[in-house]
Amino acid sequence: MADTFFRHRYRRQRRLECMRIERGHFPFLRLALGARRIGQVVLFLTSVVTHAAALEITANQDVGVRELDLTTARLIFGMRLLKWPDGTPVRVFVLEGDSDIHQRFAKEKLQVFAYQLQQAWDRLVFSGTGQAPNQVATVEEMRKRVTMTPGAIGYLPDDYLRDDVSIIEIKAQ
Repeated sequence: MADTFFRHRYRRQRRLECMRIERGHFPFLRLALGARRIGQVVLFLTSVVTHAAALEITANQDVGVRELDLTTARLIFGMRLLKWPDGTPVRVFVLEGDSDIHQRFAKEKLQVFAYQLQQAWDRLVFSGTGQAPNQVATVEEMRKRVTMTPGAIGYLPDDYLRDDVSIIEIKAQ
């Protein structure tokens, strides 16, 4: 019974989306495609190629580490590894969870979803066993905070890399 309900609900939603396109609620799609069906729109949108700058893990110049394995990177950004090998406290900086750059970083560099990181941070905070990373609003703020904070680690697109931060590579396992 529930299966039938959801099937009909899905079909109804698709019909409504098609009607909105035909009526011109999305004129940019209608003009660009001359589309009358949602399938054509999806095909067009998935075929658009966007260029996104590569992301790099960056750290303060004082951090002696230049290479991490994937497990260690996950431990650091998951707030489980709290000190660098020289004993300096790790200060993690991340962008807000709904940021495209943050989601790309989690998926491409750490090979986890951003929501999984958020769940791990929430678990640490609510159980009282740890803290969430420092959130910053912009990429420029991330660069400044990583530059000025001893033991800091974060991530930046290639466009924002300068000589005042060091790049940490993730080595293959």
